[in-house]
Amino acid sequence: MRLYRWIRDRVSHKLSHLKIESIKRTLRENGLALVVIIVGWEIIEDVLFPALFALLGKYVHPAFFAGIPVAWVVCLHWLMVPVLWGIWIKIKGTNEKIEHNCDHH
Repeated sequence: MRLYRWIRDRVSHKLSHLKIESIKRTLRENGLALVVIIVGWEIIEDVLFPALFALLGKYVHPAFFAGIPVAWVVCLHWLMVPVLWGIWIKIKGTNEKIEHNCDHH
């Protein structure tokens, strides 16, 4: 039962970043670039990673199919959003900082 609750909480947490209120708040506080980074990363996590695992499962080894649900449950945006933001700031040439409190590490 605890595993089910943990999975439900992780999926709920991932989806909370795509709620319109969350997107509007991020846009207002940090601008369009951060919204694009957050939404883009969620698309990578929830669409591209599972598709990659499906292809690897079909053409390399069936064990890779296990990665499909893992990609939907494991949340890496707490790491990747600041990394991608840092890359964007380096490209842009400014010294902006963001506050991304995600209660999940």
